[in-house]
Amino acid sequence: MKNILLILLALALIATTVLWVRHGGGAPYPNLSTTPILNSSELEQVLEYAEPVGNVAVNRDGRIFFTVHPESRPTGNKLLEYVRGAAVPYPSGSAQAELFDTVLGVAIDRYNRLWTIDHGNHGMQTARIIAIDLNTDTVIREQSLSPDIAPAGSFLQDLQVSADGNTVVIADASYWRKSPAIIVYDVETGEARRVLEKHASVSAEKYLIRNGDRVMKFLGGVAALRGGVDGIALGPKWLYYGALSGSGLYRVQLKDLRNDQLPPGQLANRVERYSDKPLSDGMSIDLEGNVYITDVEHSSVFVVGADRELRTLMQSRNVRWADALSFGPDGYLYLADSALSELILQSKEHVEAQGPYRIFRFKPGVEGVPGQ
Repeated sequence: MKNILLILLALALIATTVLWVRHGGGAPYPNLSTTPILNSSELEQVLEYAEPVGNVAVNRDGRIFFTVHPESRPTGNKLLEYVRGAAVPYPSGSAQAELFDTVLGVAIDRYNRLWTIDHGNHGMQTARIIAIDLNTDTVIREQSLSPDIAPAGSFLQDLQVSADGNTVVIADASYWRKSPAIIVYDVETGEARRVLEKHASVSAEKYLIRNGDRVMKFLGGVAALRGGVDGIALGPKWLYYGALSGSGLYRVQLKDLRNDQLPPGQLANRVERYSDKPLSDGMSIDLEGNVYITDVEHSSVFVVGADRELRTLMQSRNVRWADALSFGPDGYLYLADSALSELILQSKEHVEAQGPYRIFRFKPGVEGVPGQ
C-alpha cells in the first residue's frame, strides 16, 4: 500500500509539474495607458442581462445581437436579440438547442447575414458555423468543422467577415491545446484552412493577466489564463489581430490569407508587427483604418491610427472585462462586458450573483465598418 501511495504521489507531482510548465508562471504586463481621449461619462449603457454577455454584433438598422458567454455554462438561450427593452432568443427559442452549444463569436456582413462560431466545447465536440439571414430570420448556413480545423483543445471564439462577404476569418485562441491559429473559411466553397498555426503573431507570451484585484491564476496557481490569437479586425485590405496574452498588434493582407497556393513560410514572412497593444480581447476597425483594441486589465479601449501610436480612447471603472467590440449605425462603437474573471471555474451560483452583465456603447468620433 505504501508503494502504491508513493507511486500515486509521484504521478501527481509529475502531472502538476507538466501543468505548471505548460500553463503556469508568467510576469506582470506593463500598463500602457495614456490619458483617455474621451470622458468616461460618454460611455452609455445599452442593456443588462442576468447571464454573462459573450460577443455583440449590431446591424445597419440598429438591431443588437449578443451571445451568452459559454464559460458560464448556460443551459438556456445562447443567442439573443435585444428588442424593445427585452432580450429574446434568436432566431427562436425552439431553435436554440438545435443550433447552438458553445456559441461565442458573432458578426454581421454587408448582406445583412449574421454569422456565428461555436467552438464545440473547446473542440471536444463539433465546432460549427451558423449564418442567419436577418432579412428573413432564416438559417442559411449550418456547417460543421472537421477535427483537423477545430481539434480537441481548440477555442474558436471570434470571427469577422470580409467586406465582399466572401471570406470568414476565425481566431483560435487555443487555451489548452497551445496551437493557436487563424482559420480562413471560403463562403462560396464551404472549405476551411488553418493558417499561421503556432506563429509568433498568434501565440501567447508569458504574461499574467491582472483584472481588478484578481490575478488570473487557477488550481492553486499552477495554471494561468493565457490565450493565443483572440481579437481580430478585418478591413478591406488587412486583417489586424493579436493574442490575448500578447504584446503585439499584427497585420497580414487578406489576399494572402485567401491564397491557398501560398506556402506557409511565405505567408509567415508577410506578417507585419503593426504596433504594441495591451493584453486584449476584442478588436474592431473603422472606415479610416483606425484599429480599436480592448484592455482587459484596465477597463479600457485603445485606438491605433495610421501613425501606429497606441492611445487610450475610453476608460471606465464600470467595465469589468472589456471583451468584444462592434460598430453600429450613427457612429456608435458597442462594447460587450463579459466580466470573464467572474466566470472561469466558478460555480453557477457565483456567476449568477455577479450579475447583471452589460453592453455599453460610445461614439469614438468616426464612422465604423458595419458588423465589425
